[in-house]
Amino acid sequence: MKERKGLVTIKGSPLTLLGGEIKTPMNAPDAELLDNDLKPVKLSSFRDKVRVITSVPSLDTAVCDTETRRFNQEATKLGSDTVVLTISMDLPFAQKRWCGAAGVNNVITLSDHRDASFGTAYGVLIKELRLLARAIFVVDREGMVRYTQLVPEVTHEPDYDAVLKEVQKLR
Repeated sequence: MKERKGLVTIKGSPLTLLGGEIKTPMNAPDAELLDNDLKPVKLSSFRDKVRVITSVPSLDTAVCDTETRRFNQEATKLGSDTVVLTISMDLPFAQKRWCGAAGVNNVITLSDHRDASFGTAYGVLIKELRLLARAIFVVDREGMVRYTQLVPEVTHEPDYDAVLKEVQKLR
């Protein structure tokens, strides 16, 4: 498996990402994840919608909490032709609990804990931690990746405005 070093850090310490780099434009890789009810969900099942795919280390951390809440608010403005997916290595039970406690119902949380198929397909699996790096991928209705943002420091928030600008171009 391809290893990419030094693209992201945690508190300044370099980390290794597993998997290849996602570039634009390219076909979005498919991956099978688990929803909050332990049902398998393929990313391809959201075809015909603009997809904002966010990967986060863990919903139970402050930055991931803030980011997911922000995208939950933004999702209400994006319309029914856009879906926001937040993917982490958290167990589906933890994701369900977090969504309930946070009142998040406009973002679909999916778990990659089983086999890290998303993390490796999208090149965001952190080798040292077996968590996902903070990244955002915008995929058009035809399944093409049109925008990527890999946040260099895992403890920082993404550039929300840049993501939303790209989504608006596809709507």
